Amino acid sequence: MGDAGIASCSALHGLMLPGRVGVATIADAGPRSRFVFRGEPSALGVAFGVSLPEQPCRSAMAGERAALWLGPDEWLLLDQGSQGEGLRRELLAVLTGKAASLVDVSHRNAGLIVGGPKAALLINAGCPLDLDINAFPTGMVARTIFGKAEIILWRTGAEAFHVEVWRSFAPYVCGLFAEAMRDLD
Repeated sequence: MGDAGIASCSALHGLMLPGRVGVATIADAGPRSRFVFRGEPSALGVAFGVSLPEQPCRSAMAGERAALWLGPDEWLLLDQGSQGEGLRRELLAVLTGKAASLVDVSHRNAGLIVGGPKAALLINAGCPLDLDINAFPTGMVARTIFGKAEIILWRTGAEAFHVEVWRSFAPYVCGLFAEAMRDLD
């Protein structure tokens, strides 16, 4: 994760995030530990503190941790705590001798929190998924696109989403959100 003497900051530090009260808001999800795990879900759930979801496109949470199903044997693990390197070592110890991989993507990704009554409409400005609450319920996860950038979209509430994007695409995604925000009524 990096040197303990270096203060961690978000990949979105310095970017202007658009938002209009009563319509939709976009906020930085802040720094967090992120790991992509590939392997048997039971191998890691107990050590991570969250049972990894085995139902397609679903999420599971416990405290400050979340596991997002990305594929038949792939999960994005998120930790808001400052465990970082210690958590990575703990998880790798559990995986010793198992056919699995754990990749730290903490510095590759940036997270955005999109919320408000028109959050789904705002996301649909660049994402082709049907975000109606019945089609994309709370807890649902999808690897999709926003404009030309790949994102991981996770519905965390009726009017709340978490968007994970590669940090190199973050300025583009924030710019597209700003443009879409101007078009909202």
